Amino acid sequence: MESTPHPMKRCGCTHPTGKCPDTPRTVKPDDLDPGATLVFDVRREADYLASRETIPGAMWKNPEKIDSWVNALPRTIEVVIYCARGGGVSNSVVDRLQSEGVKARFIEGGIEAYKAAGGTVVAK
Repeated sequence: MESTPHPMKRCGCTHPTGKCPDTPRTVKPDDLDPGATLVFDVRREADYLASRETIPGAMWKNPEKIDSWVNALPRTIEVVIYCARGGGVSNSVVDRLQSEGVKARFIEGGIEAYKAAGGTVVAK
């Protein structure tokens, strides 16, 4: 039986899962420079609305409506996302973005870890 090669994804690799092994998945909270990176807040809508703060320059994107905004993201620059604590929401959004060819990573520990590391937040 002949094996079928995996199709090349937009990131350029042929890894059989949707995850590109060459693209780092996370960024440490103290390594983020929001002034030099495109940052998206992907906290669930209820978490976003309940919060009074955000990372400077971050744009909120509803993770439950990713199909409506994923194709508008750039493929040539790095994108950093964050949720409340860097768990399931960030993981699923990064998986999807990377499978679509977006150079995406998420902040380890989310906005809470970013603040604990001394990261600046602003009022929304």
